[in-house]
Amino acid sequence: MIDQRTIPLTENFGVEVQGVQLGQIKAGAEFDQLRSMFEEHSALLFRAQDIDDEQHLALGKLFGPIEDRLADERKPDEAYVVPRVSNVLKDGTLSGEMDLHTLHLKANMMWHADSTFMPNPALTNILVSRVTTSHGGATEFASTRAAWSQMPKALKVKIEGRGIWHKYSHSRARISPELAALPMFHKWPDQHWNAVWKNPSNGREALYIASHAFKIDGYNEAESQVILDELMAFCTQPQFVYRHEWSVGDVLIWDQRAVLHRATPWPQNEPRTLTSICVSTTDRDGLSLMRHQSDAN
Repeated sequence: MIDQRTIPLTENFGVEVQGVQLGQIKAGAEFDQLRSMFEEHSALLFRAQDIDDEQHLALGKLFGPIEDRLADERKPDEAYVVPRVSNVLKDGTLSGEMDLHTLHLKANMMWHADSTFMPNPALTNILVSRVTTSHGGATEFASTRAAWSQMPKALKVKIEGRGIWHKYSHSRARISPELAALPMFHKWPDQHWNAVWKNPSNGREALYIASHAFKIDGYNEAESQVILDELMAFCTQPQFVYRHEWSVGDVLIWDQRAVLHRATPWPQNEPRTLTSICVSTTDRDGLSLMRHQSDAN
């Protein structure tokens, strides 16, 4: 078992877990305890971790299937590489202020859950800090589970029992039409998910929205955007938000079914790098129950 101690990150969700080295976690009782904390608290912070890419990948596999957005682009003999969220380009230079790569990073500054636009959305993201800047670059997290439990009925009734449509290009179009036109944002058909995700391990519900959401069943797109903006504003009030200022070696693991996140600005003339592994949901995580009823008929 893990000899761990926890400190709350906020009153509503999240804990810092002390006394654990993630690179040493194995399947069995150790991981089961970690997974239990994940289900209960929605966000887990581990500081001063010594974890390389191989250990990072091994940890992700304990949660489930590794998401691979580049599978269709990779050559048969080309190995999976742990993705980097960074303004550092392959040649070592930094991306320019208006480069499409920079605009893509800026799109991550909208509140979102990862991969709601994919046939198997993300269960979790395991994010490791590798290079930090002199200031800025915090990541913010918002609990849609806590928000849903405290949401006024008048707002809930606008979305309860409905499905929501998601597509990758929608969020990118809010930053740049040129960015949204790139093929990488059109790989998957629009996805249709129930508005509320019920955690099968504890029965707790969370609103399931993202910057990728563009239409709610029963409303046109303009009406939908007004309601989605209203829901997002409620869920991202300060009492539901945790802001993390990164130090090298910090690791955050959070439940994408119940937590939104967004990047915040940092000096573009300074390198910043995080490594990121998303794990896809399975039926164990409630995926089959999230497919809207109209899609199952």
